[in-house]
Amino acid sequence: MKYGLIGEKLGHSFSREIHMRLADYDYELCEIARDRLDGFMCRRDFAAINVTIPYKQAVMPYLDCIDSAAERIGAVNTVVNRDGVLYGYNTDFAGMKALILHCGVQIDGARVLVLGSGGTSHTALAVCESMRAASVHRVSRTGRDGCITYDDAYRMGADVIINTTPCGMYPNVGGMPIDLDRLGGVRGVVDAVYNPLRTALICNARARGITAEGGLYMLVAQAAAAVKHFIGRDVDADRIERVYRQLMNENQNIVLVGMPSSGKSTVGRALAERMGRRFIDTDDEIVARTGRSITDIFEHEGEGAFRDIESEVIAQLAPIRGAVIATGGGAVLRGQNLLCLRQNGRIYYIDRPLEQLTGTPDRPLARDTDALRRRYEERHDIYLAAADCVIPSTTVERNADSIAEEFLK
Repeated sequence: MKYGLIGEKLGHSFSREIHMRLADYDYELCEIARDRLDGFMCRRDFAAINVTIPYKQAVMPYLDCIDSAAERIGAVNTVVNRDGVLYGYNTDFAGMKALILHCGVQIDGARVLVLGSGGTSHTALAVCESMRAASVHRVSRTGRDGCITYDDAYRMGADVIINTTPCGMYPNVGGMPIDLDRLGGVRGVVDAVYNPLRTALICNARARGITAEGGLYMLVAQAAAAVKHFIGRDVDADRIERVYRQLMNENQNIVLVGMPSSGKSTVGRALAERMGRRFIDTDDEIVARTGRSITDIFEHEGEGAFRDIESEVIAQLAPIRGAVIATGGGAVLRGQNLLCLRQNGRIYYIDRPLEQLTGTPDRPLARDTDALRRRYEERHDIYLAAADCVIPSTTVERNADSIAEEFLK
């Protein structure tokens, strides 16, 4: 390996895609078990590497020279081999600071809680101190190694939360490291996790009107700083932003919500074909997984049982990236469904006027005009609140064009 990333589990990593777009070298992902790290570092058989969980501190004893900033932070995420001499750097500092500035969270004068005790928590601590936070405390379950406990954190409160733990990371996408309901006054949340694009923590923060952003921009910005150490090439801010937006668009799902007969499935199929994406219809998934029609489930088990099945299907779809997903008309009725769909998705409400909707016997809650009117009155405001963008329904082609144009802008 000449250039690459080492870590224990890298199946979720975007690093290869990012480096290949920022520079012109090949970049490999190298998973290393803990008992093999010593042999890898002693061989020094690489030109330059990035280092991720759990080795940002473990690699430090193998290095001949450590940059003063990385030494102060106590973690290294970039190692460069210059004629057999290993130099260590911390580009996470540049990445974390860039993320905070990108999402507009105000650190100056803020009370900050940094969740976690690993290498990235030390980086976040240093960044916040450099940005003149009023106070910064690292938080862990045990409260050891200079951290406070979560009970201490709840008593203290905070203005800004920075998560550096893996809680909420793929494949355990439902996890949240802290309960925002127990913290008053939080106005900014930053999460170093980038897969999913928005963790449950970020989704919950945004639902409360809190400025919040996941770690994808940090990953791109720190990679740009690593490129400078790898090959001596500066990467400008415009290129960082361009690569970030490319990755966000490619990995984000397009999620369609709206009334029965509003055209979600038809528009979704046309949109998926146009954009070269996978198409998923949650109602079709329910039928395929249960071997039963939706009408049959409603008639024999009731709406509650159907909603439970629907929620299970949506939760299983949550980790998927880069797809077009058409949802059932009532999927928005459960907040947990919306949280799952938002983690990797941008939500579009296809707003078809009531008079253009058509009831059919295979739609248990929308069989006729009266039923459709009741559903519309119950759900219209919920659709509006759930949507990132409202698409006034016209033709299938125009709807698909409008969604693609808005999504890619």
